[in-house]
Amino acid sequence: METRKLFYEDCNLTSFSAAVLSCQAAEGGYLVALDATAFYPEGGGQAADTGTLDRVRVLHTRETDGQILHLCDGPLTVGKTVAGQVDWEARFDRMQQHTGEHILSGLIHQRFGYHNVGFHIGKDVMEVDFDGPIPMEAVAELEEEANRRVWADLTVNCYVPSPEELAQTVYRTKRVLPWPVRIVEIPGTDSCACCGVHTERTGQVGIIKILSCVKFHGGVRLEMVCGQRAYRYLAEIFEENRTVSQTFSAKMLETGAAAEKVSRQLAAEKFRAAALEKRVFAGIAKSYVNCEKVIHFEPDLTPAGVRELAEAISGVCGWAAVFSGSDEGGDSYCLAAPEQDLRILNRELTQALSGRGGGKPAFQQGNLRATESEIKAFFK
Repeated sequence: METRKLFYEDCNLTSFSAAVLSCQAAEGGYLVALDATAFYPEGGGQAADTGTLDRVRVLHTRETDGQILHLCDGPLTVGKTVAGQVDWEARFDRMQQHTGEHILSGLIHQRFGYHNVGFHIGKDVMEVDFDGPIPMEAVAELEEEANRRVWADLTVNCYVPSPEELAQTVYRTKRVLPWPVRIVEIPGTDSCACCGVHTERTGQVGIIKILSCVKFHGGVRLEMVCGQRAYRYLAEIFEENRTVSQTFSAKMLETGAAAEKVSRQLAAEKFRAAALEKRVFAGIAKSYVNCEKVIHFEPDLTPAGVRELAEAISGVCGWAAVFSGSDEGGDSYCLAAPEQDLRILNRELTQALSGRGGGKPAFQQGNLRATESEIKAFFK
Protein backbone atom coordinates (compact mmCIF):
# COMPACT_ATOMS: atom_id res chain seq x y z
CA MET A 1 0.00 0.00 0.00
CA GLU A 2 1.33 3.42 -0.95
CA THR A 3 1.96 5.86 1.87
CA ARG A 4 0.05 9.13 1.89
CA LYS A 5 2.68 11.83 1.52
CA LEU A 6 1.71 14.58 3.92
CA PHE A 7 4.90 16.53 3.18
CA TYR A 8 3.54 17.28 -0.30
CA GLU A 9 0.17 18.39 1.07
CA ASP A 10 1.77 20.76 3.59
CA CYS A 11 5.53 21.33 3.42
CA ASN A 12 5.44 23.04 6.85
CA LEU A 13 3.74 20.15 8.62
CA THR A 14 5.88 18.87 11.48
CA SER A 15 3.39 17.03 13.73
CA PHE A 16 0.94 14.36 12.58
CA SER A 17 -0.81 11.12 13.56
CA ALA A 18 -0.77 7.91 11.54
CA ALA A 19 -1.46 4.20 11.86
CA VAL A 20 1.36 1.65 11.94
CA LEU A 21 0.94 -0.79 9.04
CA SER A 22 4.02 -2.92 9.64
CA CYS A 23 7.14 -3.17 11.77
CA GLN A 24 10.04 -5.45 10.92
CA ALA A 25 13.47 -5.90 12.48
CA ALA A 26 16.24 -4.70 10.18
CA GLU A 27 19.89 -3.81 10.23
CA GLY A 28 20.29 -0.79 12.49
CA GLY A 29 16.79 -0.93 14.00
CA TYR A 30 13.23 -1.51 12.83
CA LEU A 31 11.57 -0.62 9.51
CA VAL A 32 8.17 0.91 10.17
CA ALA A 33 5.51 1.61 7.52
CA LEU A 34 2.65 4.05 8.21
CA ASP A 35 -0.52 4.80 6.31
CA ALA A 36 0.57 8.46 6.11
CA THR A 37 3.73 10.43 6.96
CA ALA A 38 5.23 13.90 7.04
CA PHE A 39 8.75 12.42 6.95
CA TYR A 40 10.40 13.12 3.59
CA PRO A 41 12.33 10.06 2.31
CA GLU A 42 15.86 10.42 0.96
CA GLY A 43 15.86 11.20 -2.76
CA GLY A 44 16.53 13.77 -5.45
CA GLY A 45 19.71 14.98 -3.74
CA GLN A 46 17.80 15.77 -0.54
CA ALA A 47 18.50 13.87 2.68
CA ALA A 48 15.86 11.98 4.64
CA ASP A 49 13.94 13.55 7.49
CA THR A 50 14.53 12.41 11.06
CA GLY A 51 12.45 12.85 14.20
CA THR A 52 10.24 10.70 16.44
CA LEU A 53 7.24 8.37 16.30
CA ASP A 54 5.83 8.42 19.83
CA ARG A 55 9.00 7.92 21.90
CA VAL A 56 10.86 6.00 19.20
CA ARG A 57 13.57 7.83 17.28
CA VAL A 58 13.34 7.92 13.46
CA LEU A 59 16.90 7.58 12.18
CA HIS A 60 16.30 7.53 8.42
CA THR A 61 13.46 7.42 5.90
CA ARG A 62 13.35 5.88 2.43
CA GLU A 63 10.75 5.09 -0.21
CA THR A 64 10.29 1.68 -1.82
CA ASP A 65 7.58 1.13 -4.46
CA GLY A 66 5.49 4.01 -3.17
CA GLN A 67 5.73 2.92 0.45
CA ILE A 68 7.77 5.04 2.85
CA LEU A 69 9.78 3.09 5.41
CA HIS A 70 11.00 4.69 8.63
CA LEU A 71 14.13 3.22 10.21
CA CYS A 72 13.47 3.47 13.96
CA ASP A 73 15.64 2.69 16.98
CA GLY A 74 12.81 0.70 18.59
CA PRO A 75 9.71 -1.30 17.59
CA LEU A 76 6.16 0.03 17.23
CA THR A 77 2.91 -1.93 17.59
CA VAL A 78 1.14 -2.75 14.32
CA GLY A 79 -2.34 -1.19 14.21
CA LYS A 80 -1.49 1.48 16.77
CA THR A 81 -1.91 5.17 15.98
CA VAL A 82 1.32 7.02 16.68
CA ALA A 83 2.29 10.68 16.90
CA GLY A 84 4.99 11.78 14.49
CA GLN A 85 7.30 14.73 15.00
CA VAL A 86 9.70 15.86 12.25
CA ASP A 87 13.02 17.52 13.15
CA TRP A 88 11.98 20.89 11.75
CA GLU A 89 15.28 22.79 11.87
CA ALA A 90 17.00 20.17 9.72
CA ARG A 91 14.00 19.92 7.36
CA PHE A 92 13.72 23.69 6.93
CA ASP A 93 17.45 23.93 6.26
CA ARG A 94 17.15 21.44 3.41
CA MET A 95 14.07 23.24 2.07
CA GLN A 96 16.07 26.48 1.96
CA GLN A 97 18.99 24.81 0.19
CA HIS A 98 16.78 23.02 -2.35
CA THR A 99 14.71 26.10 -3.20
CA GLY A 100 17.88 28.20 -3.51
CA GLU A 101 19.27 25.62 -5.91
CA HIS A 102 16.11 25.88 -8.06
CA ILE A 103 16.46 29.65 -8.26
CA LEU A 104 20.11 29.52 -9.33
CA SER A 105 19.69 26.51 -11.67
CA GLY A 106 16.72 28.18 -13.33
CA LEU A 107 18.69 31.37 -13.95
CA ILE A 108 21.69 29.45 -15.32
CA HIS A 109 19.38 27.49 -17.63
CA GLN A 110 17.77 30.74 -18.86
CA ARG A 111 21.13 32.41 -19.50
CA PHE A 112 23.27 29.56 -20.80
CA GLY A 113 20.86 26.69 -21.56
CA TYR A 114 22.80 24.37 -19.23
CA HIS A 115 21.24 21.55 -17.23
CA ASN A 116 21.76 20.69 -13.61
CA VAL A 117 23.36 17.22 -13.91
CA GLY A 118 24.31 16.68 -10.28
CA PHE A 119 22.92 17.88 -6.98
CA HIS A 120 23.73 17.05 -3.37
CA ILE A 121 22.88 18.79 -0.11
CA GLY A 122 25.81 17.95 2.15
CA LYS A 123 26.25 18.54 5.85
CA ASP A 124 27.94 21.92 5.38
CA VAL A 125 27.58 22.96 1.73
CA MET A 126 25.47 22.15 -1.32
CA GLU A 127 27.11 20.98 -4.54
CA VAL A 128 25.44 21.60 -7.91
CA ASP A 129 26.93 20.39 -11.21
CA PHE A 130 26.19 21.90 -14.62
CA ASP A 131 26.99 20.53 -18.08
CA GLY A 132 28.73 23.62 -19.45
CA PRO A 133 31.29 26.27 -18.51
CA ILE A 134 30.32 29.41 -16.61
CA PRO A 135 32.68 32.41 -16.89
CA MET A 136 33.91 33.61 -13.51
CA GLU A 137 32.65 37.13 -14.19
CA ALA A 138 29.13 35.71 -14.60
CA VAL A 139 29.13 33.96 -11.21
CA ALA A 140 28.75 37.19 -9.20
CA GLU A 141 26.04 38.40 -11.59
CA LEU A 142 24.10 35.15 -11.21
CA GLU A 143 24.41 35.29 -7.44
CA GLU A 144 23.10 38.86 -7.30
CA GLU A 145 20.17 38.04 -9.58
CA ALA A 146 19.36 34.90 -7.57
CA ASN A 147 19.16 36.99 -4.40
CA ARG A 148 16.92 39.50 -6.15
CA ARG A 149 14.51 36.63 -6.82
CA VAL A 150 14.71 35.74 -3.13
CA TRP A 151 13.94 39.33 -2.07
CA ALA A 152 11.01 39.44 -4.51
CA ASP A 153 9.35 36.81 -2.27
CA LEU A 154 7.93 34.87 -5.21
CA THR A 155 5.46 32.01 -4.79
CA VAL A 156 6.93 28.49 -5.11
CA ASN A 157 4.19 26.47 -6.78
CA CYS A 158 4.47 22.66 -6.61
CA TYR A 159 1.87 20.65 -8.54
CA VAL A 160 1.23 17.57 -10.68
CA PRO A 161 -0.37 18.53 -14.02
CA SER A 162 -2.74 16.20 -15.84
CA PRO A 163 -1.33 14.22 -18.78
CA GLU A 164 -2.87 16.77 -21.16
CA GLU A 165 -1.47 19.71 -19.17
CA LEU A 166 1.95 18.08 -18.92
CA ALA A 167 2.18 17.90 -22.71
CA GLN A 168 1.78 21.69 -22.83
CA THR A 169 4.03 22.45 -19.87
CA VAL A 170 7.53 23.79 -20.49
CA TYR A 171 9.84 22.64 -17.73
CA ARG A 172 13.53 22.03 -17.12
CA THR A 173 14.47 18.36 -17.36
CA LYS A 174 17.39 16.27 -18.64
CA ARG A 175 15.13 13.67 -20.27
CA VAL A 176 11.50 13.03 -21.18
CA LEU A 177 9.59 11.87 -18.10
CA PRO A 178 6.43 9.72 -18.05
CA TRP A 179 3.34 11.00 -16.27
CA PRO A 180 2.84 11.71 -13.36
CA VAL A 181 5.45 14.45 -13.11
CA ARG A 182 5.68 16.85 -10.19
CA ILE A 183 6.54 20.39 -11.29
CA VAL A 184 8.16 23.04 -9.12
CA GLU A 185 7.48 26.47 -10.58
CA ILE A 186 8.89 29.86 -9.53
CA PRO A 187 7.44 32.66 -11.70
CA GLY A 188 9.94 34.04 -14.19
CA THR A 189 12.72 32.02 -12.61
CA ASP A 190 12.32 28.26 -12.91
CA SER A 191 10.01 25.45 -13.93
CA CYS A 192 11.46 22.04 -13.17
CA ALA A 193 10.49 18.43 -12.58
CA CYS A 194 11.36 17.69 -8.95
CA CYS A 195 10.29 15.40 -6.11
CA GLY A 196 11.86 17.41 -3.28
CA VAL A 197 10.36 19.57 -0.55
CA HIS A 198 10.67 23.34 -0.91
CA THR A 199 9.75 26.55 0.86
CA GLU A 200 6.38 28.10 0.04
CA ARG A 201 7.94 31.41 -1.00
CA THR A 202 11.40 32.42 -2.19
CA GLY A 203 11.70 34.95 0.63
CA GLN A 204 12.05 32.05 3.08
CA VAL A 205 15.37 31.16 1.42
CA GLY A 206 16.81 34.28 3.04
CA ILE A 207 20.07 34.58 1.14
CA ILE A 208 22.07 32.66 -1.48
CA LYS A 209 25.87 32.63 -1.41
CA ILE A 210 28.09 30.90 -4.01
CA LEU A 211 31.31 29.73 -2.38
CA SER A 212 33.18 28.35 -5.38
CA CYS A 213 32.92 27.54 -9.08
CA VAL A 214 35.39 24.99 -10.47
CA LYS A 215 35.71 22.99 -13.69
CA PHE A 216 34.11 19.57 -13.42
CA HIS A 217 33.60 16.90 -16.12
CA GLY A 218 33.37 19.36 -19.00
CA GLY A 219 31.16 21.73 -17.03
CA VAL A 220 31.35 23.29 -13.60
CA ARG A 221 30.61 22.44 -9.98
CA LEU A 222 29.22 25.18 -7.77
CA GLU A 223 29.46 25.04 -4.00
CA MET A 224 26.82 27.18 -2.35
CA VAL A 225 24.91 27.80 0.86
CA CYS A 226 21.48 29.27 1.48
CA GLY A 227 19.42 30.56 4.37
CA GLN A 228 20.62 29.60 7.84
CA ARG A 229 23.81 28.09 6.42
CA ALA A 230 24.64 31.27 4.52
CA TYR A 231 24.04 33.37 7.63
CA ARG A 232 26.30 31.18 9.77
CA TYR A 233 28.99 31.10 7.07
CA LEU A 234 28.99 34.88 6.65
CA ALA A 235 28.97 35.40 10.43
CA GLU A 236 32.07 33.19 10.75
CA ILE A 237 33.76 35.04 7.88
CA PHE A 238 32.95 38.34 9.61
CA GLU A 239 34.57 37.20 12.86
CA GLU A 240 37.65 35.95 11.00
CA ASN A 241 37.91 39.28 9.19
CA ARG A 242 37.54 41.12 12.49
CA THR A 243 40.66 39.31 13.74
CA VAL A 244 42.53 40.19 10.53
CA SER A 245 41.37 43.80 10.86
CA GLN A 246 42.67 44.05 14.42
CA THR A 247 45.94 42.31 13.54
CA PHE A 248 46.69 44.63 10.61
CA SER A 249 45.13 47.74 12.22
CA ALA A 250 43.01 48.10 9.09
CA LYS A 251 39.34 48.87 8.48
CA MET A 252 37.10 45.83 7.94
CA LEU A 253 36.72 46.57 4.23
CA GLU A 254 40.44 47.24 3.75
CA THR A 255 41.94 44.02 5.13
CA GLY A 256 42.76 42.69 1.67
CA ALA A 257 44.96 45.68 0.83
CA ALA A 258 46.55 45.46 4.29
CA ALA A 259 47.32 41.77 3.83
CA GLU A 260 48.91 42.45 0.42
CA LYS A 261 51.08 45.20 1.94
CA VAL A 262 52.30 42.91 4.72
CA SER A 263 52.93 40.14 2.19
CA ARG A 264 55.14 42.44 0.14
CA GLN A 265 57.00 43.52 3.28
CA LEU A 266 57.55 39.89 4.30
CA ALA A 267 58.84 39.03 0.82
CA ALA A 268 61.33 41.90 1.02
CA GLU A 269 62.46 40.81 4.50
CA LYS A 270 62.89 37.21 3.33
CA PHE A 271 65.04 38.40 0.43
CA ARG A 272 67.13 40.51 2.81
CA ALA A 273 67.42 37.64 5.32
CA ALA A 274 68.49 35.24 2.56
CA ALA A 275 71.25 37.64 1.48
CA LEU A 276 72.47 37.98 5.07
CA GLU A 277 72.32 34.21 5.52
CA LYS A 278 74.54 33.69 2.48
CA ARG A 279 77.10 36.09 3.95
CA VAL A 280 77.01 34.20 7.27
CA PHE A 281 77.39 30.88 5.46
CA ALA A 282 80.38 32.24 3.51
CA GLY A 283 81.97 33.29 6.80
CA ILE A 284 81.41 29.87 8.37
CA ALA A 285 82.84 28.17 5.27
CA LYS A 286 85.91 30.42 5.33
CA SER A 287 86.63 29.32 8.90
CA TYR A 288 87.17 25.77 7.61
CA VAL A 289 89.90 26.59 5.09
CA ASN A 290 92.55 23.82 4.96
CA CYS A 291 90.19 21.28 6.59
CA GLU A 292 89.68 18.02 4.67
CA LYS A 293 86.33 16.95 6.12
CA VAL A 294 83.90 19.06 8.14
CA ILE A 295 81.04 18.00 10.41
CA HIS A 296 79.13 21.13 11.35
CA PHE A 297 76.11 21.71 13.61
CA GLU A 298 74.10 24.91 13.08
CA PRO A 299 70.82 25.65 14.92
CA ASP A 300 67.54 26.88 13.42
CA LEU A 301 68.13 26.25 9.72
CA THR A 302 65.53 25.24 7.18
CA PRO A 303 66.29 22.16 5.04
CA ALA A 304 67.18 24.58 2.21
CA GLY A 305 69.50 26.43 4.56
CA VAL A 306 71.18 23.17 5.60
CA ARG A 307 71.88 22.39 1.96
CA GLU A 308 73.19 25.89 1.18
CA LEU A 309 75.59 25.81 4.15
CA ALA A 310 76.81 22.33 3.19
CA GLU A 311 77.44 23.54 -0.36
CA ALA A 312 79.33 26.58 0.93
CA ILE A 313 81.56 24.53 3.25
CA SER A 314 82.21 21.76 0.69
CA GLY A 315 83.18 24.44 -1.81
CA VAL A 316 86.03 25.37 0.51
CA CYS A 317 87.22 22.02 1.84
CA GLY A 318 85.69 19.48 -0.58
CA TRP A 319 83.57 17.50 1.95
CA ALA A 320 80.94 18.60 4.46
CA ALA A 321 78.20 17.17 6.66
CA VAL A 322 75.85 19.81 8.08
CA PHE A 323 73.17 19.16 10.73
CA SER A 324 70.47 21.40 12.18
CA GLY A 325 67.86 20.49 14.77
CA SER A 326 67.70 19.29 18.35
CA ASP A 327 68.29 16.18 20.43
CA GLU A 328 64.54 15.99 21.12
CA GLY A 329 63.18 16.63 17.65
CA GLY A 330 65.91 15.21 15.44
CA ASP A 331 67.97 16.87 12.71
CA SER A 332 67.84 17.89 9.08
CA TYR A 333 71.11 17.06 7.38
CA CYS A 334 73.03 17.39 4.13
CA LEU A 335 76.14 15.53 2.99
CA ALA A 336 78.02 17.42 0.27
CA ALA A 337 81.16 16.45 -1.64
CA PRO A 338 81.23 17.69 -5.28
CA GLU A 339 83.81 15.07 -6.39
CA GLN A 340 82.45 12.03 -4.51
CA ASP A 341 79.54 9.57 -4.43
CA LEU A 342 77.96 9.77 -0.99
CA ARG A 343 75.10 7.32 -1.47
CA ILE A 344 76.67 4.42 0.45
CA LEU A 345 77.61 6.71 3.34
CA ASN A 346 74.09 8.14 3.38
CA ARG A 347 72.57 4.66 3.49
CA GLU A 348 74.79 3.69 6.42
CA LEU A 349 73.96 6.97 8.19
CA THR A 350 70.21 6.61 7.90
CA GLN A 351 70.28 2.95 8.92
CA ALA A 352 72.40 3.67 11.99
CA LEU A 353 70.54 6.80 13.14
CA SER A 354 66.88 6.14 12.23
CA GLY A 355 66.80 8.44 9.24
CA ARG A 356 65.51 8.89 5.74
CA GLY A 357 67.18 10.68 2.88
CA GLY A 358 68.47 10.66 -0.68
CA GLY A 359 69.34 12.85 -3.62
CA LYS A 360 72.12 13.19 -6.16
CA PRO A 361 75.36 11.24 -5.59
CA ALA A 362 77.30 14.33 -4.48
CA PHE A 363 74.45 15.76 -2.36
CA GLN A 364 72.50 13.57 0.04
CA GLN A 365 69.86 15.21 2.20
CA GLY A 366 67.27 14.03 4.72
CA ASN A 367 66.27 13.75 8.38
CA LEU A 368 67.59 11.81 11.38
CA ARG A 369 66.15 10.87 14.76
CA ALA A 370 69.40 11.11 16.71
CA THR A 371 71.25 13.30 19.21
CA GLU A 372 74.33 15.39 18.44
CA SER A 373 76.53 13.01 20.40
CA GLU A 374 75.19 10.00 18.45
CA ILE A 375 75.89 11.76 15.16
CA LYS A 376 79.43 12.60 16.21
CA ALA A 377 79.98 9.02 17.38
CA PHE A 378 78.86 7.68 13.98
CA PHE A 379 81.43 9.75 12.10
CA LYS A 380 84.25 8.82 14.52
